[in-house]
Amino acid sequence: YHPAPLAEKTPTETFVVEISALYKLPVNYSIASGDEKGYFIIHSSSGIIRTSKSLDVEDFPANFKVRATDSSNANISNEVEVKVEVINENDFPPVFPSSLLEVSLAENLPTTQIVQLKAQDNDTGRNGFLTYGILNGHGLKFRINETTGILYSTAPFDYEEEPTEYQVVVYAEDDGVPEKKRGYCTVVIKITD
Repeated sequence: YHPAPLAEKTPTETFVVEISALYKLPVNYSIASGDEKGYFIIHSSSGIIRTSKSLDVEDFPANFKVRATDSSNANISNEVEVKVEVINENDFPPVFPSSLLEVSLAENLPTTQIVQLKAQDNDTGRNGFLTYGILNGHGLKFRINETTGILYSTAPFDYEEEPTEYQVVVYAEDDGVPEKKRGYCTVVIKITD
């Protein structure tokens, strides 16, 4: 038996799987081995397995054995393996060291690297894998490398002709399950003469 994976925050008494032995007489079901930490409980006559406490993702996947025993003769029994997986949930959003960053950029520079942004995510695996993007690019005057977090200008600025300050909102987004989470940072770019 390999039931659907459970979420890390699955409540207790959640249905996991129903074990069914083909036998002409009633049987008693029990967890025979492999569930030393007591995560599961089985109904002795229906074979329905439910969670018995909160799940710690570190202990999974779990393999345990369920035994079906003839209700009138304990010497007649059989065992089956059950494999249960738990999905690590996306607990944390990405966080930038500061939500506001001020940088200066000289006018008349060709396309140039302005600043590298780096967010932190306390999740592991894909839940902590970050990509970067821009919420507002001011008419595509700025772009960001989605992998490295490096913010670039895309054209030279003219101190006399254009605004001397831009506020670019950058986000870091994780690849989380069941939903992605974002963190934000506003970069204030001051164009210098």
